[in-house]
Amino acid sequence: MGRIRTTFVKANGLKIYSKYKDKFSKDFQHNKKSLEEVATFNSKKLKNVVAGYITKLFKNEEEENK
Repeated sequence: MGRIRTTFVKANGLKIYSKYKDKFSKDFQHNKKSLEEVATFNSKKLKNVVAGYITKLFKNEEEENK
């Protein structure tokens, strides 16, 4: 079983990903830095969770295109 992500993380992660798709990649560290440029978060943990979700979205989309 995987971790459960809140609606806040999914909604905002998807919104940010669709708007700034060209700034993200399948590398989590790169996505954390890109996310700092694009949005502001109250906590480091929340930023990391959203960055992880965006990384997952990128990998899933890349896998679908194969």
